[in-house]
Amino acid sequence: MKLFKLFKTFAKDESGAVTVDWVVLTAAIVGLGIAVLGTVRGGVNGLGTEIASSLSAGSVADLTNLGWGNETTTSE
Repeated sequence: MKLFKLFKTFAKDESGAVTVDWVVLTAAIVGLGIAVLGTVRGGVNGLGTEIASSLSAGSVADLTNLGWGNETTTSE
């Protein structure tokens, strides 16, 4: 009888149900995040490669070609 009463009390207790809900929701969010990362990874890698090749192919202009550094300084 005491065991039956203990089981009945355990079945009515809902304090652990909230924890289980949060664990399930957290697992779903983590799974969704991993799925998004797997989907976006290829595009991000390709974009990074394109940016790197564009930057390495570029050149830096000399300031004298832009009109800077041609000024003469006079001391007063």
